[in-house]
Amino acid sequence: MTVTGGTTGDVPVDIPRVPAQEAAERELSKPMYHENDPNLLQRGLDRFWDWIGRLFDSAAGATPGGVVGLVAIVMVVLALIGALWWRLGTPRRSPSTGADSLFEEGPRTAAEHRIAAARHASAGQWNQAVQERMRAIVRSLEERTLLDPRPGRTADEAAAEAGRHLPAHADALRTAARAFDDVTYGGRTADEPAYRRIEELDTALERTKPTLEPATAAPGFAAAPR
Repeated sequence: MTVTGGTTGDVPVDIPRVPAQEAAERELSKPMYHENDPNLLQRGLDRFWDWIGRLFDSAAGATPGGVVGLVAIVMVVLALIGALWWRLGTPRRSPSTGADSLFEEGPRTAAEHRIAAARHASAGQWNQAVQERMRAIVRSLEERTLLDPRPGRTADEAAAEAGRHLPAHADALRTAARAFDDVTYGGRTADEPAYRRIEELDTALERTKPTLEPATAAPGFAAAPR
């Protein structure tokens, strides 16, 4: 590097390249040259948005139709995700001991569950009304000794067991249990018709006589002739 000296004869002064570069770097590193530089957070954000821009440009270049095609694909994917979420509901919580139990609180009578169901129904709280009416059905069957009281029993288990004693209502019991599971674990929302169906089932079961399961003859003994 050659510079002109300040002497009278303006004799050129040769400075080696490396020392000159180091001197320039020291000069430029002074704070006075960086007062208006963006801070660390701003630089990080700038790099992030640059990366997003390059990623978007690459995706748009690889997609038929460019940017419009990419936007259309994103909209279709979002629509599919929304449809699956609506169809499957909120992910069900992880199973644990007693997680699917029909009764979460202490023992209550069928009449108490019916009162609670009616109170929720009058307030338009159909999810809670469905839950309490299903609990009333199962508790009533236990009070009638058609079901043995068993802690941790699920709505599906209760419906299956009750259906053997009340075969004419087996399908309705399974439907009621499914409605209970949908609002309790599946993130679904019940409506008034769903509640009224379970209410009608409860009333019908109260009027229905159970079908006793035939006893099995002990081995080695024949049925007595008529």
